[in-house]
This record gives sequence, structure tokens and C-alpha cells, in this order.
Amino acid sequence: MKMSKLYILILGVMSFTVTSCYNYRSIGMLQDKNRSLPVYPKAEYADYKLRVNDEIIYRLITSDETISRLIATGASAGGGQNILSYRIYPDGTVDLPFIKSIRVGGLTLKEASQVIETRFRELIPDAVVKVSMANKTFTVIGEAGTGVYVIDRDRFTIYQALSMSGELKHSGDFKHVKILREGDKGTEVLEFDIRSISVVESKYYYIYPNDIIYVQRAASSFYKVENSWSSFMTVITSTLSLLFTVLYFNKN
Repeated sequence: MKMSKLYILILGVMSFTVTSCYNYRSIGMLQDKNRSLPVYPKAEYADYKLRVNDEIIYRLITSDETISRLIATGASAGGGQNILSYRIYPDGTVDLPFIKSIRVGGLTLKEASQVIETRFRELIPDAVVKVSMANKTFTVIGEAGTGVYVIDRDRFTIYQALSMSGELKHSGDFKHVKILREGDKGTEVLEFDIRSISVVESKYYYIYPNDIIYVQRAASSFYKVENSWSSFMTVITSTLSLLFTVLYFNKN
């Protein structure tokens, strides 16, 4: 009777250990056949709008060589080129050479280019202006790495951001990935399940400047083990070792 209970206990331990392994349903991304996952509606991509403390860089193109030389004041003594950036003030304005107090807060880069170009054309009729951001970065913390990274392309996605920050650990909470995003009404917390394929083209898909991506540690990860052949063999070996040890002492 005691031996039967012992076998049941050991089998229970083995079953619990095996079922506690990570599997595709719990950590696989872009799943499309798991009906338990949420389905997120598609959302159109919205261009980033400049905010207070953003830093912009502009390029002025004109046929007037005198103006071009005056604008190009970033040349260093060593012959290199220093790119000057300009911070947006709390009132949403920015000061640029020759023109001041241009309101660009709340505008997209394209809109800001048009506004600045219009002001420059009051002085330079053929002026063409291109505006970009200097501090185009996002932050990652938690189980997906830690660091500040540069957004190096348009329409930058959550998957590109996580691949840049390093490995998304299996111990992370895939169900509750969070993006902290600054908005007109304060910081918004976007929470989503990254395993669902419907994340693609949803409002959680694109990463914007100043976003913070937070992947917290899953509470259940304490009981989980890596689902690999080596870890599986370790579980089996340990369990059999326990079984033989108990049988030995029971026999003696």
C-alpha cells in the first residue's frame, strides 16, 4: 500500500514538472490559431507629433550661397560637421537661426517642415526645409532587456524594438506587455498580449519616440523550466534518481 502511494506521488511530481515546461502556446508570438488569445482591431498608423523637450534638426536648401554659408555654422575646427539640434520650449515654440518663436509643438515632422519653410521664405524666396528629430529614442525595461535605443526607420514596430533590445526572456509576462506613451492628457499605459497575431497593425504595433516598453516577470515563471531536450532529460534523471533512492531506503 505504501509503495502504491509512493509510485503515485513520484508520477505526480513528474507530471507536474513536465507540464510546467514552457511551450509554444505560452510564449509563442504571432499565434493565429489560439482562440483563447484576444483579437485586437486594426488601427491606422498616425505620424508622431512633436512635444515639449523634443529636439529637432533642420536642413535648409537654397541657391543663395551667402545664406548657405551663414547657416552652415556647425563646421568644427577639425573639418568635421557638428549637427545642431534645437529643443522645443514648454510653450511649444522653437528658436532657429534668423527666425524665432516658431510654434511646432503638436505638429508632425512634415507639418513642422512646412511651417518653418514658410517663415524662411519671408527671407529666402527659394528656401526648402526638411525637419527631423534628434532624440528619436525609446526605452526598454524588464524581461526584454534594459536600455535606450534609437528608432532608425519609419513605422518602427514592437517586434523590431524587442529584437533590438535583446532576447525576450521566457520568464516574461507575454500576456501583459506594457507600453508607456506620453500624450496630451499625460502618460498613457497600453497593455496587450504580444502572443496574438492581431497585434500586427493594431494600436500596439508601432513604437514612437519616448515610448517605454515594459515586460514584467510572470508570476508563474518561478515554477517553469526551459522546454528543451537537456532540461527535459534533467527532469527525468532527477526524478528517477529520487525514485531509486526511495526504493533503496524502503528496501533496507
